[in-house]
Amino acid sequence: MSSESKTFTIWMKSLVYHANGCTVFDSKGEIVYRVDNYDSKCSSEVFLMDRQGKVLCTIQRKRLRIFGRWDGYRLDTKKPWFQVRKCSRVFMGDLACEVTVGHCKYWIVSLAHKASFRIVDIDGDVVAEVKQKQVCSGIMLGDDVLSLEMKPHFDHSLIMALVTVNGLINGKM
Repeated sequence: MSSESKTFTIWMKSLVYHANGCTVFDSKGEIVYRVDNYDSKCSSEVFLMDRQGKVLCTIQRKRLRIFGRWDGYRLDTKKPWFQVRKCSRVFMGDLACEVTVGHCKYWIVSLAHKASFRIVDIDGDVVAEVKQKQVCSGIMLGDDVLSLEMKPHFDHSLIMALVTVNGLINGKM
């Protein structure tokens, strides 16, 4: 968590050879998070890790009816930390996935560009936003380089786990 907004760069590539995932860098270019899927692309289990490779969260896909669900577990806990239900509702006119964290609800809201989305709270306030990265000169980088802006006072690892779920839903990891 941070008392100020933070911006990260997400490179939609794993640092592990022949693995799927992404790597997250801070504003200094240092690795902050890694997401690795050691199985096939869009597998049913992925791992959110810190820069040293310590697993912070395990994300598992649960197959339910048509839509499916993703559960996130911290370390060795048996009870899910969060649950995401695949895009089954419309939130404020946009396609959205419902997120439950304890008693709190959030939404992952898809935007016009396929890689862009927001995580919003139940009141519609933006908690985090992901979009294609643009450098200072205005040049847009490739579809596999994204910018993640997180608002203050939110758990960075939770936001990163939700970004991961969105990547899984959209077949990016």
